[in-house]
Amino acid sequence: MANGVLVIFDQNAGDIRHVVLEMLTVARSLGKGPVTALTFGTDAAKTLPKLAEYGADRAVFWESYTQYSSDGFSAAIAQSFPQFDADVILFPANAWGKDLSARLSEVLGAGLATDCLHLEAEASGRVKAIRPVYAGKALAEVVINTPVQMFSLRPNINAAEVHHVNPEVLDIAPSVDPATFQAVVVERKEAQTGTIELTEADIIVSGGRGMKAPENFQLLDALAAALGAAVGSSRPVADEGWVPHSYHIGQTGKVVSPTVYFAIGISGAIQHLAGISGSKYIVAVNNDPEAPIFKVANYGIVGDLFEVVPRLTEEIKALKAQQ
Repeated sequence: MANGVLVIFDQNAGDIRHVVLEMLTVARSLGKGPVTALTFGTDAAKTLPKLAEYGADRAVFWESYTQYSSDGFSAAIAQSFPQFDADVILFPANAWGKDLSARLSEVLGAGLATDCLHLEAEASGRVKAIRPVYAGKALAEVVINTPVQMFSLRPNINAAEVHHVNPEVLDIAPSVDPATFQAVVVERKEAQTGTIELTEADIIVSGGRGMKAPENFQLLDALAAALGAAVGSSRPVADEGWVPHSYHIGQTGKVVSPTVYFAIGISGAIQHLAGISGSKYIVAVNNDPEAPIFKVANYGIVGDLFEVVPRLTEEIKALKAQQ
């Protein structure tokens, strides 16, 4: 009976996201069978050193699958699945993982719990997941009863612990021909934000309607540069074209879990709060003392952001200059 964990993830030129290291740590913590890592595309094998550092017992690289296809990749995984000796599959809860996990869940007939914060093994051999519900207002315990259990993990929630191993590279080659893929991603363009990817960021500086005009986001760019942070936004300013849609944080945008989240000129609509509920600390700057954002903020400044933000930026620069 299969009793291992299969960790499936995306990579770019051999680089992998931090959430993959978190997934490997969580996979080991379940105390099941071997942890197998599977990734795709050109330079997939370059991820081996990181996989070895963080405890993948086995690795599989499908470098011939160079163009992402949810139907093609899911068919290949389903065909090869018996060879992975796994009954648990983990995905990152990013756009790639959410797309592929949903398709694979249907193909395998497996239950799927998405955007999980924590996983733990039960005595029965089942895995219990903790995931947010009702826009992050509550947490649900989920146990999947299908033979194969699937989960996607939210980034920046679980620790990534070094655990050196010497992975066995498995020669598993599905016969699914890329020419049969129904839909493929033919080109990938990274958003030219000049900052860190939001879902991976430890600090995020985010702006809303209170910024008043798109050119005022340069204030947030300066603060983010001083902090080594990513820049985000609420949905209205992204919809109005003030910033790229890749900045959008919220229930219908990116869900983030930074250590520190700066909400500047953001009122705190429930949709936005759903996207930042995983933040460890929230710092709010708003000129309205009744703004809903202050109900969830750990620290709040009631004042004119056009005075507060430049002052805050200068103070941070001064502190860093002393280090």
